[in-house]
Amino acid sequence: MALRKIALQGEECLTKVCRPVTEFNDRLHTLLDDMAETLRAADGVGLAAPQVGVLRRVFIMDTGDGLRECINPTILQEKGTQECTEGCLSSPGECGIIHRPRTVKLQAQNRDGKFYIVTLEGLGAQCASHENDHLDGILFKSKVIRMLSPDELKRD
Repeated sequence: MALRKIALQGEECLTKVCRPVTEFNDRLHTLLDDMAETLRAADGVGLAAPQVGVLRRVFIMDTGDGLRECINPTILQEKGTQECTEGCLSSPGECGIIHRPRTVKLQAQNRDGKFYIVTLEGLGAQCASHENDHLDGILFKSKVIRMLSPDELKRD
């Protein structure tokens, strides 16, 4: 496993639509393992492949209940709305208020290509929506209602 460099806002890889994963092999497993190590080192909750310069439909997330690998994810259903404070590893030190679905039903594949469906709520729904946006070249700042000032961030 290796730490990968996280792309920062302004880098072209963050604005591209990612291609589906078609080969479930050692190269994909290495990417997933590297992303997990990078996510832990950055103390984040989610990381998408384009954030490490790989334009494939892959993201990982850990909202406190273990690492979830999402390959070729599709959000099948969204329910409700929640107002969230959100940041991004590609925009360090910046946070804003954003609306995300309260619940999402997500279909994805695991590292071996097996399909699964999961229903995520709260932070899980927020994270899956945020990371899935990355796969379409969408950054959270384009959806922010209001950016938070440095003083507001210090209070948290």
